[in-house]
Amino acid sequence: MFKKAVVLLSGGLDSTTTLAIARDEGYETYAMSFRYGQRHTVELQFAEKAAKALGVKQHTIVDIDLRIFGGSALTADIAVPKDRVDEEMGDSIPITYVPARNTIFLSYALAWAEVLVADTIFIGANAIDYSGYPDCRPEYIDAYQTMANLATQAGVEGKTKLEIRAPLIDKTKAEIIQIGTALGVDYSLTLSCYDPDVEGKACSGCDSCLLRKRGFKEAGVPDPTHYS
Repeated sequence: MFKKAVVLLSGGLDSTTTLAIARDEGYETYAMSFRYGQRHTVELQFAEKAAKALGVKQHTIVDIDLRIFGGSALTADIAVPKDRVDEEMGDSIPITYVPARNTIFLSYALAWAEVLVADTIFIGANAIDYSGYPDCRPEYIDAYQTMANLATQAGVEGKTKLEIRAPLIDKTKAEIIQIGTALGVDYSLTLSCYDPDVEGKACSGCDSCLLRKRGFKEAGVPDPTHYS
């Protein structure tokens, strides 16, 4: 019998690599993506391709609308920062941060994990490479895991201890790309850009594109990304 895991899958480089890791560790994977009001919904097409390529048992796309809160360049009519240097990226939490997004996503994944009787949730959170997001830190993941085991029937009854896995949290983009390449990830099926065009071509100038390009260069792996 397979051990089951819910994997949060955005269609980006980190989450797709995380899905490959879960599969390599022998999990029967259930991928969860979100149509949350993001301007770059084309990422969901990449998530579907990645899920299919990596053989998930089921891929669910959840519809919620975080535009009602605003406050992020990914959901509101706010310009996505371009061509920033490392010092600017690491200076403060960027405007591309979506308030409470990972907390919301993990809560949905937690509910599905309960129903599936899965004891693991994988998330592609990464605290390196100047992401600056508060909900991508190791202490956040640890705190959420503690909460999850207090909030579920299986956790309270002592039947199953839920684990929140963030295997890439302390990896650089180059290290992530090397891990994924070794696991056979086709990175042409991923999209990391915060401001892609309607065809899904990356802008090449947002923080995510800059970090991705540098990651491939440092990893010594050809970048298959289609840039506009």
